[in-house]
Amino acid sequence: MFHLPGNRHSTVAIAALATALASPALAQDASNSADPAEGSIIVTAARTILPPNALPLTIDLIDKQALDQQIAISGSVTDAVSTLTPSFSPTRGKLSGAGETLRGRSPLYAINGVPQSTPLRDGSRDGFTIDGFFIDRVELIYGSNALQGIGGTGGIVNQVAVGAPKEEGISGRVLLQGSASDDFDGDGFGGKAAGLVQYKAGDFDATVGASYEKRGAFYDARNRRIGINLTQGETQASETTDFFARLGYAVGDTGRLDLILNRYELKGDGDYIPLAGSRTAGIPTSAVKGDTPGTPGTNRTESASLSYTDSDLGGGNLVTQIFFNRSRDTFGGEFAAIATFQDPDIAPIGTLFDQSQNRSRKIGGKISYERALPGFEALTTTVGLDILFDKTEQRLIVTGRTWVPPSDFRSIAPFAQANLKIADGLLRLAGGLRWENVQVKIGDYHTLASTTAPNYGGVDVDGGKPKFSDALLNGGVIVEPLQGIRAYASYAEGFTMPDVGRVTRAIGVAGVDLNNYLDISPIVSNNREIGLEVKRGPLDASATYFWSSSDKGQVLIAQGDGIFTVQRQRVEIQGLEVNLGVQMPIKGLKLSTGYAHLKGRYDSDTTNPDGIVDTDLDGTNISPDRLNVAASYSHGPVSLRLQNQFYLSRTFHGKANPDRRNNFGGYSVTDAYVRYDTANLGGIYLSVQNLFDKFYIDYSSDTRLPNDNLAYFAGRGRLFTLGWDYRF
Repeated sequence: MFHLPGNRHSTVAIAALATALASPALAQDASNSADPAEGSIIVTAARTILPPNALPLTIDLIDKQALDQQIAISGSVTDAVSTLTPSFSPTRGKLSGAGETLRGRSPLYAINGVPQSTPLRDGSRDGFTIDGFFIDRVELIYGSNALQGIGGTGGIVNQVAVGAPKEEGISGRVLLQGSASDDFDGDGFGGKAAGLVQYKAGDFDATVGASYEKRGAFYDARNRRIGINLTQGETQASETTDFFARLGYAVGDTGRLDLILNRYELKGDGDYIPLAGSRTAGIPTSAVKGDTPGTPGTNRTESASLSYTDSDLGGGNLVTQIFFNRSRDTFGGEFAAIATFQDPDIAPIGTLFDQSQNRSRKIGGKISYERALPGFEALTTTVGLDILFDKTEQRLIVTGRTWVPPSDFRSIAPFAQANLKIADGLLRLAGGLRWENVQVKIGDYHTLASTTAPNYGGVDVDGGKPKFSDALLNGGVIVEPLQGIRAYASYAEGFTMPDVGRVTRAIGVAGVDLNNYLDISPIVSNNREIGLEVKRGPLDASATYFWSSSDKGQVLIAQGDGIFTVQRQRVEIQGLEVNLGVQMPIKGLKLSTGYAHLKGRYDSDTTNPDGIVDTDLDGTNISPDRLNVAASYSHGPVSLRLQNQFYLSRTFHGKANPDRRNNFGGYSVTDAYVRYDTANLGGIYLSVQNLFDKFYIDYSSDTRLPNDNLAYFAGRGRLFTLGWDYRF
């Protein structure tokens, strides 16, 4: 049964919900035209040229203007998506995005369709692989689906890189900005410089660019430094560089060849060490000057993709792509704090220092062909094939040991989709099938001396080549009685691997054969949803109810030493999302609100699972309920935005007796943005994050690790960002 949250914010939430349901409402600025030639937005992540209203999916588009506003306020694409998407978790403010979910499950991050996630060992760094300066828009597809292959159990976050220049000659953009904490502390200053140059000459075009960002220390609303997470890595006190290139060539009237290259690196400065707080006294973790042991947390990603598209090949649309992606996720280290790394054969217990690094390399290809069926133009069909090879390992880089053994992943997945238009679009039927074939290859290995201290010695594990395959179905119906008003219902299956690295490194019993080890079997999630959208006149609205389940889902369980392990249990999640936007009579003024309620439960019986979900998913696995309210104005040279996010309190219940200290008290944050575009000198903007300088403990810290005073982080206090950008 579906329940609204019972907390002190419920009255506000229910009132907003009732208003939204009583009024036709908002979603995104996408045309409802069914003909791509008429200027509708094509959502490339959906693998079709049909417009969004022809698909039984919940889709959001974050355009360049909205994206740049949010990045100016909060600093990253991930923060922008989180702020604008009520059913997305509040970000942790750290380099790691572990526990950040969309509809209670992990989303698949992609750049132009190239997956950024590592399917076998989730380093949770996939939200920091490209600078937002080089992104033109973000496409969000909600809910479990297999449209982009493995990984999209929560949805797809596809970042579409800057497009090719349209005008002959040279053009470009430059950006300069600086940021400062509320008291303008010396080490709290940050700055960014970025630029790109575009050139077009006939059929050839080129775009090259670079960005550099220096982030200072972060301060909370009490003017205390926010704590450093040495192990997971930080965005504060860091340097980021990104080099981007796009080369294109037009082939005939409808063909195009594109090569996209990107190298992104975020490195911690290593200038601070954590200072423990006190949860009982309400004192958050802080940081003091000091040298970080070992190498600070770092994220480096290098990628290349080559695509060929033809919008009129044999009357249809051809899309092909091959890609390469390599990442190095370096995690920080601490003496003795991580018992797992200790080995008495190397050094006395409590004296051994080590740190880990994820190393992943992906090579893959995609091909799809879409066209209306000859003689029956109302039926559009798509066939395609996706191939992915991934090699991942997690090494301890000080002592040279292996924590997660080298693992080879192979996925071969043919698919077919169909979309039938009936009665001139009054009714549409859509559906398809994807056949996912996966193999995981892991050699024999020996676990670390201490996987669960003090049981030293490690165990031998027999490797294997387990294979998995599944037919993933999707289908839906869309009814559009009037242009701009539609209702839909759909069912879709998502497919991903559990965090195999966490599973294999935690094996503590001898004699395990990976060929028959159920804990590494795939996660198949089922997503069902019904939705209503209205986009007519000044109104842009949507209301969606969804529920999803997985028989062998993935639940992260804290072990008390900063390490999380995976439990494979049945998981059920349900939720309601409502968005409402109204263009006001004052030209350029728009008011909007969004609300999301999510409830997730899992089967906590680990020894004899009965398939009955009996315990709430905690803050490590699901986001809080949220209400967003915003007012924006854009007319002439002036752009303004005022926004507030209410994160609603939550109490966790269940048979597993969740720790009451992990209950969430709730908080709200208000941000503001103003921009003025001059006639010849570009635009000047000022943003303020946490406008009222409100003190709060962030959601992730408030809902997990109740005994860890080094992981009790406050949210960021008031932050000013002043910037200038110029297009030529």
